[in-house]
Amino acid sequence: MASVTSSEGTDTTVVTTGAGDVSGSVTGDEARDALLALRREVAKAVVGHDAAVTGLVIALLSRRHVLLEGVPGVAKTLLVRAVAAALSLEDRRVQFTPDLMPGDVTGSLVYDSRSAEFSFRPGPVFTNLLLADEINRTPPKTQASLLEAMEEFQVSVDGVPRPLPDPFVVAATQNPVEYEGTYPLPEAQLDRFLLKLVLPLPLRDDEIRMLGRHAEGFDPRDLAGAGVRPVAGPEHLRAGRAAVSRVTARPELLAYVVDLCRATRSSPSLRLGVSPRGATALLLAARCWAWLSGREYVTPDDVQALALPVLRHRVAVRAEAELEGVTADGVVSGVLGAVPVPR
Repeated sequence: MASVTSSEGTDTTVVTTGAGDVSGSVTGDEARDALLALRREVAKAVVGHDAAVTGLVIALLSRRHVLLEGVPGVAKTLLVRAVAAALSLEDRRVQFTPDLMPGDVTGSLVYDSRSAEFSFRPGPVFTNLLLADEINRTPPKTQASLLEAMEEFQVSVDGVPRPLPDPFVVAATQNPVEYEGTYPLPEAQLDRFLLKLVLPLPLRDDEIRMLGRHAEGFDPRDLAGAGVRPVAGPEHLRAGRAAVSRVTARPELLAYVVDLCRATRSSPSLRLGVSPRGATALLLAARCWAWLSGREYVTPDDVQALALPVLRHRVAVRAEAELEGVTADGVVSGVLGAVPVPR
């Protein structure tokens, strides 16, 4: 069964994302300031993962999903819960296990004996931020239950599509060191994650700070007690999304993104390169980062800053190359060093 926990002057080309209408009167500058303040708020509970917080903000801005990878105990779950609390979003957690069924995630039809009719009981996917914990521990059938939700932002049960809340983002976790009893995500599902963020072990000073907090009584289950307060909300995300849609990219920059992705397809170390969806994902993430950095145009530095988290899970290394120590990160870094950068 599912284990679910709830809590509250130059030629440019403009590429739009189709952001929805902004409710209220939040301006783009106000939205940026609020979302940048998110890192300080989350840092009250989570030490040393500022880059991951920024990645989750980029995912929420773009209505895309994040894969968090790290060994047990590096605060993956706490990170997601803290981001949800600081954004005043509803979040739910599903522990993916071998016996988890698709209906445990999406919801199912339940027979009501009083009315002699079937009614739909929503599953935990009907939330703003879904933590899919250890997603690679459940069989492909259950993994696939998220595909429609991640791509179409809806769930179809008995032929009836049911829309998901806005925003809706999946933050999935997986353990990189345990492979027994796991079902690796297929490339088609990996491609639906905007970013793959690797959460490393903390630096020594960060770990000392973390232990100091615990010695002072910090309880990771009590975020309010740790002082985490909402500093932004859905209206800031909508305003930010609209502002990102106005960020411009020069034709030379678009060509740079394409050349990076095409270079992975011809790499002798890879059996699978980056798809066109990966190219659009890289541009989208770079535009979000440019806006968060206070600019209305994308630079090559923005693309390079996001290339690893956007592309590392969209390539597949050949088995013989893996035996020689080749990694996906190494190949992407090599491509970044080889493809000419536009001026």
